Amino acid sequence: MACGPLRIQTMFLLHAIIFSTGGAILALELLASRIMTPYFGVSIYIWTGILSITLIALAAGYWYGGQVTHARRKPSIERLAQWYLEQPALAGLAIVAACLVYPYAFHALANFDLVIGAFVACVVLLFLPLLTTSAMNPLLVAIMTQSSIDAAGGTGSKATAPDSPLEQLDAGSGRVFFVSTVGSVAGVIVTAFVLMPHVSNYNAVLAVALVLSLLSLAGALRPPVPVASRRRLLAVGVAATLASGGLLAFSDRYLDRLWPARYGDVEWQKTAEYGSLFGTVKILAGPAGARQDDQLRIYFQDGLVQNTLDAQNRSQSFFTYALEGLVQSFKPQATRALVLGLGAGVVPMSLARHGIDVTAVEIDPVSFEVARRHFGFDPARVRTVEADARTYLRGCNGEYDTVVVDLFHGDGVPEYLITRDFFHDLRGCLKPDGIAVFNTFVDLDRPTVYANFLVTLHAELPEIVVYRPDAAGSRHVNSFVVASAATLVPPSAARLREAPPRHAATLRTMLDRPNKLDSDTLRRGAVITDARNSISLDIADAQMAYRRLVIETVPRAFLLN
Repeated sequence: MACGPLRIQTMFLLHAIIFSTGGAILALELLASRIMTPYFGVSIYIWTGILSITLIALAAGYWYGGQVTHARRKPSIERLAQWYLEQPALAGLAIVAACLVYPYAFHALANFDLVIGAFVACVVLLFLPLLTTSAMNPLLVAIMTQSSIDAAGGTGSKATAPDSPLEQLDAGSGRVFFVSTVGSVAGVIVTAFVLMPHVSNYNAVLAVALVLSLLSLAGALRPPVPVASRRRLLAVGVAATLASGGLLAFSDRYLDRLWPARYGDVEWQKTAEYGSLFGTVKILAGPAGARQDDQLRIYFQDGLVQNTLDAQNRSQSFFTYALEGLVQSFKPQATRALVLGLGAGVVPMSLARHGIDVTAVEIDPVSFEVARRHFGFDPARVRTVEADARTYLRGCNGEYDTVVVDLFHGDGVPEYLITRDFFHDLRGCLKPDGIAVFNTFVDLDRPTVYANFLVTLHAELPEIVVYRPDAAGSRHVNSFVVASAATLVPPSAARLREAPPRHAATLRTMLDRPNKLDSDTLRRGAVITDARNSISLDIADAQMAYRRLVIETVPRAFLLN
């Protein structure tokens, strides 16, 4: 059956579909990175897997679409339209299948191998949806070309004619990929600023599947061009819409089967969840089923326990008392403090209770809400600033007696926050005799990474003392660093009356055993700068070692993002 040239309204509808699927492609890629981070981390190896599988799927989709349009028996425009309009629903069904599987499978994949598991996880999440949606580009080009050929009587006119099929093909393909790419940009923007902050990543992926399914269903109800089998298209569209919409509507019931989850000999239950550009935040309470006054609460984000507090908002985490104690010991007369990284707000609130004027800087706006709603943080007592730590440091001038640095994302401190350039800006925020107190992790099996951090810090703040609690048998431990441009005065005794008894002895022992930066560390490390950072692979290895520890100890329900 021959078909005349496509009308403007028809072209608009066909391009609206390719625009929407282009947006879905980038939305899925962005959401996949957030879904996978708690399981596989944020190292260079993981992003290599995401980008590789994405490009392979897109290439396979373009090839598949091209093969269909150039079959030995030339397909009619009705059959091309059938395939074109079915692809979004097929992508939606593939996404639904992935969402049924990954909450239960990704933990096992990460436990098997972080790199191989990440590649397999990318295949599960991305390959089929991206293959089917990318195949639509050459299919739409073929529809437009076939329409032009049919309008010209089946053979086309001379190649030199201004409206020849060859020119129609060139213009059409350029327009198709232009619209698809613009749709991808829109997909990134909507995902980053609408879906991620307000919807869980699981539901956001299902929302993408539902949109794709509705495209096919709409095409079946009112085809923009004649199709070979409207009944089959309607069946595929209805099936995909019911599957994606149904799982989206009952996602909480499906995922609640993972709870309660055992961690540290305690059964934990999720009580709240917040979407964020920096990883889903979970508030966990345990023991599950106990009275609220008898429960502990965990602030959990991207595989990290940010803090643990009791019902009276007293911290149960060692690091909070270590940071407070070091500030008290080295700066007992401090009047102004800057805390980089809010977490549950425990450290800035503790310093404020000692009469210190505290400013807390945090890049994630969700942290302010979580700290206030769940952990007793009072913005009236602490000045809060929503900003990147590095951006804030560039604007302050020798204002603070002490700066507390407690910055973590994913598996460690972001690389741009451990360079000499960052420490130079940090020094500029301190008074001449001010101190910086760092909460860090050290991998004792990979000391070079930590040596690089200390040597880089030493280049700007040469007076350094390291404190490390005795963690028998552990190879990945907290390490607290005090640094200053001036000679450090002998520390005074800290008053930590609120420290839990189980931490008090370890804390006293640690504060009594400072470790000066030795010459061996200075020889082993190298200075890291923004322009010269040669340790990315070393950092990636250390981060993956930590992620393996997370996977071994944290239940799969905690990691579902």
